[in-house]
Amino acid sequence: EVRVVESGGGLVRPGGSLRLSCTTSGLIFGDHVIGWFRQAPGKEREGISCISSSDGKTYYVDSVKGRFTISSDNAKNTWFLQMNYLKPEDTAVYYCAAGESTTPIEDCSRWGIFYDYWGQGTQVTVPS
Repeated sequence: EVRVVESGGGLVRPGGSLRLSCTTSGLIFGDHVIGWFRQAPGKEREGISCISSSDGKTYYVDSVKGRFTISSDNAKNTWFLQMNYLKPEDTAVYYCAAGESTTPIEDCSRWGIFYDYWGQGTQVTVPS
């Protein structure tokens, strides 16, 4: 059974920082992707960042590029989303999701294809 657990959300002032963590267990294939998604009130869930284990390539949606950084501690099966310069529009429930494959995954931003396992979500609130 694959498990995905996020942590690290909270309330932060505009311009502040938070680091989200995502720990997985049960992934059995060597090639996998980790994606961070968020869903703001009244909006659809969007993929904002991802990383592929095949080659370490990362992806960021334009709205977070330059402010958010995805990284990993492979030894601990833990991934991080460092969020800096947070804005009120970053307020959302943030989800970590994982997917795995028997072949290298070249484009982790194919949001609708790879992500089979989801965490419970963690709230990030940046008041205006």
